[in-house]
Amino acid sequence: MFATEELSARRREIEEKLKQEEENLSFIKESLEKSDQLTKNMVSILSSFESRLMKLENSIIPVHKQTENLQRLQENVEKTLSCLDHVISYYHVAKDTEKIIKEGPTGRLEEYLSCMDKIQKAVEYFQDNNPDSPELNRVKSLFERGKESLESEFRSLMTRHTKPVPPILILDLISGDDEMETQEEMSLEHLPESVLHDIIRISGWLVKNGRNQDFMTVYFQIRSVQLDRSIKGLKDHFRKNSSSTGVPYSPAIQNKRKDTPTKKPIKRPGTIRKAQNLLKQYSQHGLDGKKGASNLIPMEGHEHDLRVKHLCDTLSDKHGPAAGRDDVFDIEIDAYIHCVSAFVKLAQSEYQLLTEIVPEHHQKKTFDSLIQESLDNLIMEGDNIVSAARKAIIRHDYSAVLTIFPILKHLKQMKPEFDQVLQGTAAGTKNKLPGLITSMETTGAKALEEFADNIKNDPDKEYNMPKDGTVHELTSNAILFLQQLLDFQETAGAMLASQETSSSASIYSSEFSRRLLSTYICKVLGNLQLNLLSKSKVYEDPALSAIFLHNNYNYILKSLEKSELIQLVAVTQKTAERSYRELIEQQIQTYQRSWLKVTDYILERNLPVFQPGVKLKDKERQMIKERFKGFNDGLEELCKIQKAWAIPDMEQRDKIRQAQKTIVKETYGAFLNRYGNVPFTKNPEKYIKYQVDQVGEMIEKLFDTSA
Repeated sequence: MFATEELSARRREIEEKLKQEEENLSFIKESLEKSDQLTKNMVSILSSFESRLMKLENSIIPVHKQTENLQRLQENVEKTLSCLDHVISYYHVAKDTEKIIKEGPTGRLEEYLSCMDKIQKAVEYFQDNNPDSPELNRVKSLFERGKESLESEFRSLMTRHTKPVPPILILDLISGDDEMETQEEMSLEHLPESVLHDIIRISGWLVKNGRNQDFMTVYFQIRSVQLDRSIKGLKDHFRKNSSSTGVPYSPAIQNKRKDTPTKKPIKRPGTIRKAQNLLKQYSQHGLDGKKGASNLIPMEGHEHDLRVKHLCDTLSDKHGPAAGRDDVFDIEIDAYIHCVSAFVKLAQSEYQLLTEIVPEHHQKKTFDSLIQESLDNLIMEGDNIVSAARKAIIRHDYSAVLTIFPILKHLKQMKPEFDQVLQGTAAGTKNKLPGLITSMETTGAKALEEFADNIKNDPDKEYNMPKDGTVHELTSNAILFLQQLLDFQETAGAMLASQETSSSASIYSSEFSRRLLSTYICKVLGNLQLNLLSKSKVYEDPALSAIFLHNNYNYILKSLEKSELIQLVAVTQKTAERSYRELIEQQIQTYQRSWLKVTDYILERNLPVFQPGVKLKDKERQMIKERFKGFNDGLEELCKIQKAWAIPDMEQRDKIRQAQKTIVKETYGAFLNRYGNVPFTKNPEKYIKYQVDQVGEMIEKLFDTSA
C-alpha cells in the first residue's frame, strides 16, 4: 500500500512537470511569433529608409556640385581681383614714390631703397607685360633718377666724411711695430659707423640693381686723394715739428713708452749727418785738390788743435745756413722713411675698409687704382733721391751714398709687408718697389767702387799735405766712411752682392755679402795704404815722411780696433792687425834713424882714444870741440824742426819720445862723462851747453808747439 502511494505521488509530480513544460513551450512559441513579426516590421522600416535615402541622394548630389562650382568661381574672382590690384599697384608706383625719389635718400636711406625696389619691380613688370606702355617710360625715368641720387649720395657721404688721417695717429700706428713690443693692435676709423653702414647699403644696392661700376671709380678716387693727403700731411708734420729730440708722438704712446719694453731703436739718418758733413768737405776739396792741410782730425796735436775747434764749431752750430740745410735734409730723409712705413699701414687699413664696400671680384683692381697715386709719389721721391745721389757721385761727393743706406735698409725691411699689401695687384704695381731697391743698390755699389778707386788715385799735392805730418784727411775720411758702413753691413753687402753674377751670391747670400763687404773694406784700406806711401814721398825729410806714415797707420789701426771694423776685416784678412803694428814699428825705426846724425857725433866708436893725464894735442882738442858743437847744433835743429811735427796719439807720442830720450841721454851721458872734465877749451860753457837732463827735457818737448 505504501508503494502505491509513492508511485501515485511521483506520477502526479511528473504530470505537473509536463504541464509546466507545455506552458513553457507555448510561451516560447508566442515569443517567436512576436519576434518574427517585429523582424518583418523592422525590415519594412529599413526598406523604407533605404528608399528615402536613395531619393535624398538623388536630390542632394546636384546641389553639392553646383555649390562646389560656385566656390571655385568665387576663388577665381578673388584671385583675379588680387591680380588686378597687383597690376594696378604698378601703375601707382610712380605716383606713390615720386616725391621721395625727388627729395633724395639723405636721412631716410632705408625708405628710399624700399621705394627703389618698388620702382625696379614696376620696370620689370612693364618690360615683361606691356613694353609699349607710357607708364614704362615714366618708371624707367624715375628709376634712373633714383639711381643717380643714390650715386650722388654715395659720393656726398664719401666726400663729406673722408678726411686725412692725422699725422700723430699715423706715427702711433707705425710706432707699434718699430718701438713697442706689447702695444695693442691699433686700427683706424676712416668713416663714422653710421655713415659706413649707409655707404655699404648703397654700394650693395648699386651692385645688385644698378648694374654699373661708376661708384667704385668714385670710391677709389676719393680714397686715393685721402691716402695721398695723409702721407703728405705726415711729411709736413716732420718739416714743422722734427727736432734733435725726435719726432713727437701722441700722449698715449708717450705714456706707454715709459713702462713698455722697447726694441733697439733704428739709427735715424740724422745720426750720420756729421759723417756726411766731413765726407762732403773731403769729397769737394780733398779729391778735387782745391784745399790744403787736413781740417778733419778729431785728435790732439798742433795745427790740428785749431782744426778741431773749427770742426766742433761747424758741427755744433745749428743756427748757421749750412747746418740748417743739413737739418732740413735730415728731416726729409727721416720723413721719407716714415712715409714708406705709413704707406704700408694706411694701405692695409684701406684694403680692410674696401672689402666691406666693394664687391669681392672688384676689390684687387679697385685697390690697385686706389694706391697708385701715393705709391707713384713715394717711388718718384725715391727715384729723385737716387738721381741726386748719382749727380753727387759724379761730383765726387760720396757722402750722398750715406743717404741711400738708411732708406735702402728700411725699404728692404719693409719689402715683405709691401709684397703682402700689394698681393693681387697688377705686376707693374708689384715691381715698383723692387725696381727702386735695385736702382739704389746699383747706385750705392757704384759709389762704393768709385770711392775705393778715388782713395787710390787721390793726387799727391804738396799743398794738400799736412805740414806737421799728422793724419791726412784722406785717411780720416776713408775710415769715417768705412765706420758708417758698420751700421748698414747687410745693406752695403747686398749692394756689392747685387753686382755679382756668381752662383754663390744667391746660395749663401748673408755669408757671401759679409765676405764681399770685408773684401771691399780691405780693398779701400789697401788703396789707402798705397796712396799714403805715394804721398809720403812728397816730404823731403824722410823722418817727417816716417812720422806721417806712422800717424796714418796708427790712426787706421786704432780706428779699426775701436769699432767692429777689425772683426769685419778679419773675415778675409786675419793678419791685418799684426800687419799694421809691424808697419807702425817700421816707421818708428825709420824716424829714429833721423837722430843718428846727432848721436853719431858722440858715439865712442867715432872718437880717438885719449890717454889720461896726457896733454891733448890741438888736433884732438879741435875734434872734441867739433863733436860737442855738432851734437849741440844737430840737437837744436832737430828739436826745432820736430817740435812743429805732430803725433796726435798721446800714447804713441810718449812712447817715441821716451825711446828717443833714452837713446840720446845714454849716448850723451857717456860722452859727457868722458870729455866733460877734459881741458879741451878755455870756455867749456860754449861747448858743453846742455846737461843730460836738459837734453831729455828738450826731447820731451818734441811734437808740441805749445811747449
